[in-house]
Amino acid sequence: MDESQALSLCQRGDMSAFTQLYDLYVSPIYRFIFYKTRHKETSEDLTSTTFIKALENIRKFDSKKASFKTWLYQIARHSIIDHYRTSHPSKNIEDAWDLHSDDDPEAKADLALKLESVKKILAGLSAEQREVVMLRVWGDLGFKEIAQITGKSEAACKMNFKRTVEKLGGNFALFLLLFYVR
Repeated sequence: MDESQALSLCQRGDMSAFTQLYDLYVSPIYRFIFYKTRHKETSEDLTSTTFIKALENIRKFDSKKASFKTWLYQIARHSIIDHYRTSHPSKNIEDAWDLHSDDDPEAKADLALKLESVKKILAGLSAEQREVVMLRVWGDLGFKEIAQITGKSEAACKMNFKRTVEKLGGNFALFLLLFYVR
């Protein structure tokens, strides 16, 4: 199946044809984003965001205005702009926390409270969401590996992770921070 056939099928509602488009463009879009961000995880996330946006808006695509490739690169570019517009500079964890020895009861109490927050955050997720987040964050696995482990498609794992991060909002930053402090 060529690009135009896959596009036509997607626009008529057969979203399974989107995998053809994804396979065709995922590497060049990732490279484009990586060159702009110079950060592997950010590039992976923004590539995922780009394809999610493309999938969500595939019916709005008009081949008379631009080629699919151009349209996809525009989505990627806007995703990068949005990322930089909304991102805040982060600090190294050693700069952000004055980590005390095990003899510090105040630090132990603080960590216990934060770990309780993580438990509450995790309790608010479905089992599937917890599994994908934990494999991604604690297991440091890529979406392809997570898909193989869970028996789901790579795209489904990425979508699950994106929706979970959106659901957690500011709590996701706390979740990540506590992971690195543990």
